[in-house]
Amino acid sequence: MASKSSLKDLSITFYPDRPLPSLPIFLPRLEPRLPPRPQHLPSSRTHPTPHTRSVKMPNVRDVAPDTFINAYAQHLKRSGKIEVPTWVDIVKTGAYKEQAPYDPDWYFVRAAALARHIYLRKAVGIGALTKLHGGPMNRGHRPQKHSPASGAVQRKVVQGLEGIGVLEKDPKGGRRISQDGMRDLDRIAMACLESQREEDEDEDEEDDDDDDDDDDDDDE
Repeated sequence: MASKSSLKDLSITFYPDRPLPSLPIFLPRLEPRLPPRPQHLPSSRTHPTPHTRSVKMPNVRDVAPDTFINAYAQHLKRSGKIEVPTWVDIVKTGAYKEQAPYDPDWYFVRAAALARHIYLRKAVGIGALTKLHGGPMNRGHRPQKHSPASGAVQRKVVQGLEGIGVLEKDPKGGRRISQDGMRDLDRIAMACLESQREEDEDEDEEDDDDDDDDDDDDDE
C-alpha cells in the first residue's frame, strides 16, 4: 500500500477508511504509418494529355423565336413535304376568331411554331397545344375569358409533322421531337445564326466606311 507522502505527490487526498481511486492510464495514440509518397510519377503520367473543352453547338434555344419560326416555315414551304389541307384558306383557327388567317402561309408558320414548342419540351399533347394558340373570347359586355384554339387544326398540323419524321409518338402519351427532327431544327438554327453574323459584319463594315468618309470630309 502506497504511503501518504507518495499520495500527496499525486495531489490526491488520502482517507484511511476509503479505498484508493483508480488512476486512469493514458497511452499514446498510435496511427497507422502510410507508405512514403513517391517523389516522381511514372513515365506514362509525366506528360498528361491536354484537357480539351467541349464546344457547345448552337441549337434552337440560341435563336430568337420569331426568327427561327419564319426561317423554318420557309424551309417547310420550299421542301414541299408537308401536306397542306384544302381548307387552309377558309378555316378559322379557333372559336374566338372572326375570320380565317390573312397570311396564305399561316399553315407553315403554325407547323414551325408547334415544332419549336415541342422541341423545347419532352412530350406535348393536343390539349396543351390548343391552349398555346388560344386567345381571348369576345363575350360582349361580359368579361373576356381564354378560349382554346381549334383542336382539329392543331391535330392536323401535328400529324403532318409526324408524317415527315419531325415528330413521333411518346410512349407515355403525346408527341415528342424525333432525332431526325431535332437534327433538322438545329441545322436551321445554325443557318439563322450564320446569317445574323454575316449581317452584323456587313453593318460593321458599313459603319467603318462611313467613319472613313467623315474623316476625309474633315480633312478637306
